[in-house]
Amino acid sequence: MGLCQYYLLSVVLLLPALCYSQFTFTSSRATFYGSPDGLGTPAGACGFGAYGKTVNDANVAGVSNLWNNGTACGTCYQVRCNVPEVCTDYGVYVVVTDYGEGDDTDFVLSPRAYGRMALTDKSEELYTFGVVDVEFLRVPCRFRGYNVMFKVHENSKYPQYLAVATLYVGGQNDVLAVEMWQEDCKEWMPMKRAFGAVFDIFYPPPGPMNLRFQVSGSAGLTWVVANNAIPKVWKAGVAYESAIQLA
Repeated sequence: MGLCQYYLLSVVLLLPALCYSQFTFTSSRATFYGSPDGLGTPAGACGFGAYGKTVNDANVAGVSNLWNNGTACGTCYQVRCNVPEVCTDYGVYVVVTDYGEGDDTDFVLSPRAYGRMALTDKSEELYTFGVVDVEFLRVPCRFRGYNVMFKVHENSKYPQYLAVATLYVGGQNDVLAVEMWQEDCKEWMPMKRAFGAVFDIFYPPPGPMNLRFQVSGSAGLTWVVANNAIPKVWKAGVAYESAIQLA
């Protein structure tokens, strides 16, 4: 995914406390959006760009009630439809990459994700429903083989304006805040959530930048530090790989 930097790998295990409610499905409805290739959209409200089009084999979704000011971006759900003669028991595993409203729905799925709720040879029949009753469950994200990446959003302007989205956040974690280390005054400087998953800052400090992001899950609040997350000379549209994996 463009230029990347590699470091000694660290795996952060944010283990949830046992909570029976996290295994309870919620009833809702789902629909799908138009897409000529069946994939996600790179113009999603999360600000993920091309990542939002293809992540998780394009099994992605837009949400509305679950949006929570963009905190839902990058979270993962199991969604299964409730038409026994058409739908599988498992349904589909999706990553949230967009905001989307439908006809009293919680999920607006990519065409590929919507079709994968169906039994073999039943996807076309499922598409004819347009909107279908579903059950959904928040599940840990699984990004095997990927470290957390920090994508410099395309709207960034070197060197005076930096906007960053955090990609491949594994586990069942919400990214609540992002901060940048300011070496001259030896303190963490908060970045502002611009929209979706994108946090920004005007006039970032020079040199390689250390970032930390706060995640919230059933394990509580945790700050995760990524040293040298953004290089001295960064480029808009490029995702830089960290040394971190979340599980």
